[in-house]
Amino acid sequence: MLTRQRELPFGGKLQNHALNHRLNEEFRKYFPEIEYIPILRDVQENRYWFNENLLKVKDGKRTHNIARSVVEIIDRYVQAKVTAFQAFIQTCERLKAIPEENDIAVSKFIEGLLAPNADARIFEIASYAILRYHYHDQVVYFGFDLAHIKPENLRLFKTGRTNANDGGIDFVMRPLGRFFQVTESLDVKKYFLDIDKIERFPISFVVKSVEDVDTIRQRLREGAQRLYAIHAIVEKYMACIEEIINIPMLLNFFRTAQAQGYLRQILDEVIIQSKIEFNYETVE
Repeated sequence: MLTRQRELPFGGKLQNHALNHRLNEEFRKYFPEIEYIPILRDVQENRYWFNENLLKVKDGKRTHNIARSVVEIIDRYVQAKVTAFQAFIQTCERLKAIPEENDIAVSKFIEGLLAPNADARIFEIASYAILRYHYHDQVVYFGFDLAHIKPENLRLFKTGRTNANDGGIDFVMRPLGRFFQVTESLDVKKYFLDIDKIERFPISFVVKSVEDVDTIRQRLREGAQRLYAIHAIVEKYMACIEEIINIPMLLNFFRTAQAQGYLRQILDEVIIQSKIEFNYETVE
């Protein structure tokens, strides 16, 4: 099954985390009454199969195996995603080629990638491109002694692919060592899980939400208070949320970067990261 996944479009870099544990646990969470699990695994051979018992539908006394129909649906879905992504890249490339006096079209396109209903992967990529140019001209001073302090620009790095099992770190900032996680959820359990995965190191969250930052933080605090009865635990977790960056903040950062002349660089970064993310082509 893993081999087949990697043969499909966008699947070349897929890892086996979902097959090992995640998919089965998510299935149990939503369908606790069903005795079967989706993924069957041979631990010694490290091979995976889908449990076809979940694809057998009873119609009175007859049983129908809908596996072939499901595969056809998946194939159609993959083709739709391929078509949509190719159209996205073509739009990016077309915008890249238009004269700079038409920058308004480029600007509106990038702002559209930050919409609340935007694709989660594209939102993460656009967020990274914007934050990279938001921070890159900010300077901090570092040195091991007062006689050897030197200025360094803040640099943001994307640490892996979206939805990767990388410990909840989407972006890392040098030289401050700040961690960023992109999310579209306001489930406090997810935030605290990300915090736990990095041993409660402070982390900034980029949230795909137009809600006010103070409102988001308050909702997380209220969720934490329902989850934990002990005030000290709630405060310890909340203190690990270094900053919350919402969609309005990203839009402000983007417009500032655009005013500084970085619009085309942001578009280029979106194109590069999108091609890497979706295995569109090998990027040097």
